[in-house]
Order: sequence, then structure tokens, then C-alpha cells
Amino acid sequence: MSTKHVLGQDDIDYDKASGGGRYTILQDHAPTGDIKVDHLPDLVPKWEPKSRGGNKSPYEVWGKKYWVMDSAKGYTAEGTASWYGKKFHGHKTSNGEIYDMYAFSAAHKSLPLPTYLKVTNLDNGRSVIVRANDRGPFHGDRLIDLSYAAAARLDYHKKGLARVRIEAITPSQGETYQAASVPMPVAVPPVVSAPAPVASTPVAAPAPVQDVVTSAAFSHLQVGAFSAEASAERLKTRLFEAFDADIKVMVNHQSDGLYKVLVGPYIEGADLTLWQSKLEQAGFGRPVRVALIAN
Repeated sequence: MSTKHVLGQDDIDYDKASGGGRYTILQDHAPTGDIKVDHLPDLVPKWEPKSRGGNKSPYEVWGKKYWVMDSAKGYTAEGTASWYGKKFHGHKTSNGEIYDMYAFSAAHKSLPLPTYLKVTNLDNGRSVIVRANDRGPFHGDRLIDLSYAAAARLDYHKKGLARVRIEAITPSQGETYQAASVPMPVAVPPVVSAPAPVASTPVAAPAPVQDVVTSAAFSHLQVGAFSAEASAERLKTRLFEAFDADIKVMVNHQSDGLYKVLVGPYIEGADLTLWQSKLEQAGFGRPVRVALIAN
């Protein structure tokens, strides 16, 4: 005599944890070892058609319906970000691609797939561009699930959750995405002005100035000047994110109260010219050559 098995809570919990038997790992976790992501190149958003998979609307997960937005244009939101890792690594995402926890990707419940997003950690100012190609998270009130690599770039991979702001990037077809330039403050004088032209007639020698890199020995590039230290530190973080260990950055608090973000020092003028070009091409404006006054 056969008996009919009635699903209990343990069966339901297992079914959810295993994705209906899809995943062999029930509890998600990070990869083994301390994974470095600074070397990973930033994503460059581009126009892409909606994927054939993952855009059905509405769709249902565990008895709840979700609707997919027609367009991501203008979308911004703030909320809680989580991350997903080894449990899902190598499995298909909602749009049929293979999830790679070492790539900059994301899961969102309602944005069209794929959608490029700028995600900013509101606690430390770090940001990353990700490509949403999956659905989720379906836990509580979480806004977005980032790949492990993206969470590491935002420096919350060891915490699990972070407060974030997400902004959709939606290039038009045929348009090349350009990273937004760092907003530059109102122009302020450089730390030390360029030396004046030599006078045609003899003049009295000026009194010596202490603790100044004199003559034409400009040692640094000034990338920004801010009244708030936090703003200067955010720019410093963005510079490190863009150039990693190749760049030398400092925040110098001047007597005028401004926090100036300086790159350097450089001994050769050719190095200053090279880094002026690099910074401008990376969207950081045209930095000013300065000679640093020692504190």
C-alpha cells in the first residue's frame, strides 16, 4: 500500500536552498583565500538589446509575482546590497549566461536584463560599474545582489551587506559611454604660482621663502580642492580605483582651509606631463601643476 508524501517545512526549506535541486551547495560562501580585484578592468557600458531570457513579466518566485520594467532609463535607488558567490558560480543566470563571481555583475528583481549600473557604497564612497544579468535578491527588503568581485571592489565582501545607491547607465544604440568627469570645484589658485617672467631690468632680490619647492620644480598635480575633507577623500579613493598602485595621491590641508587632492611627487617634467594626460583621459579633468608647500 503506497502512502502519499506530504511536503513538510524541511522539504520546502531544502527546495528553496537548493533552487529546486539545481545547486549542490546549500549555504552560499566566498571563494577560498583573500581574492584581489584591483587588477580587474572596469566595465565600459554599451547599448545591448534585451536578452531573450529573464525579461518575462510578470514572473513568479516562491509564490510572489514580480514585474519587469520596460526601460531602465533614469532609474536610481538606494537600499541594501548583498552579494552572491561560490554556490552560484558556474551556473546559469536568469538571462541564460553563466554566473562568474569574479566578474562585475549583479542581480535585480525588476530592471531589464541586461542593464549597466553604477553602484556606490554610501559608507565609504567606493563605486563600481556592474552589468545586471540575473534576478534577485528574493530575501527581505534587499535591493540588489552583487557578484563577489563587485562586493570586494566596494569593500563590503567581508561584511555581507552594504548601504548603496544604484544608478542605471543606458547608452543609446551606437553611442560610446563616457565616464562622468569628477565635478571640479570653483577655480582656486594653485599652491604656488608659476614663476613670473624674468624682468628686463635688474630688481632687488626678494626675501627668501621657507619650505617651498622653488624655481620651476613643480612637484605635484592638483586634481581638486574642496572645503570638505570627505569630498577630497572620495576623489582620492576614485583615483586609487582608477590607477591602483600606479598612482601616488595625498590630501593636503592648506592654511586657506581647503583640502587639496594632489598627485605626486614627480621629479621630471615629463612625468608631470604624462600624468596630466592620463588623468584627463580617465575623466578627472585637467590637473594643475603646483609646487608643494611643506607643512
